[in-house]
Amino acid sequence: MKDTLENLVESANSGDRKALESIVLNIKDYIYNLSLKMLLYSEDAEDATQEILIKVITHLSTFNHNSKFMTWVYRVATNYLLTYKGQKGKEFAMPFEDYAGLIDTGHSDIIRYSVNEGELSLLEEEVKVSCTQGLLLCLNSVDRMVYILSEILEFNSVEGSEIMEITSENYRKKLSRSRAKIRNFLNNKCGLANPINPCRCNRKIDFLIDQKIVNPKDLRFAGFSQRSIDLVEKLGYLEKSIAIYRSVPQAEAPMTIFNTIKETLALDQL
Repeated sequence: MKDTLENLVESANSGDRKALESIVLNIKDYIYNLSLKMLLYSEDAEDATQEILIKVITHLSTFNHNSKFMTWVYRVATNYLLTYKGQKGKEFAMPFEDYAGLIDTGHSDIIRYSVNEGELSLLEEEVKVSCTQGLLLCLNSVDRMVYILSEILEFNSVEGSEIMEITSENYRKKLSRSRAKIRNFLNNKCGLANPINPCRCNRKIDFLIDQKIVNPKDLRFAGFSQRSIDLVEKLGYLEKSIAIYRSVPQAEAPMTIFNTIKETLALDQL
């Protein structure tokens, strides 16, 4: 895909609307996943993805081919997400100390909500992803973005610093700080990262449903594909704190976003 995107950009800038449509289809999932990891809530991620796609399309002629197109796309997305005004994630964000209190509260060996094994399996996955993604909100927005780019999306410090438009040295410092905070928290609190910790995803199901953090009728994460909670142990070449995040599958951006973009920019009017 990366080998052809630059050619599509040239065609789109020459007036080829089919090429422009192909660009949107190629990049929408990447933008949506970055937005979802930064903002936690799918509603905010969908709104942000739509706005970022519009920015990419309307500023496509400014891409100068001095970098990879996807690097430029991530830079546009990053600049937007760092100033995003959505409230849902901000309302949930809290200091690490308060999040630790949330983790330590509401453990139960008996699940009142359901006894159906299939439903419980999905709920356990929902708790795992909701909890670990929510933990990212304990970082400030810049440190969170750096962590997501390198630890989850696997950009190196040169690529990450280019996306963030900061020096490589500054980027590495921010990454080291973010990595230490997330690793220390998970090693001290998460049973997946460290089995001596008492917290287990299934023991938090009822509490998080009661707190309306997890909605069993509208799961945000558990339906993407196979359970990421089952993949953590298989990623033996990674430290557990990284494996917990990289095990989460990529989500597909809702097609309603693409359809709205087409309608807004009249991509179907050739």
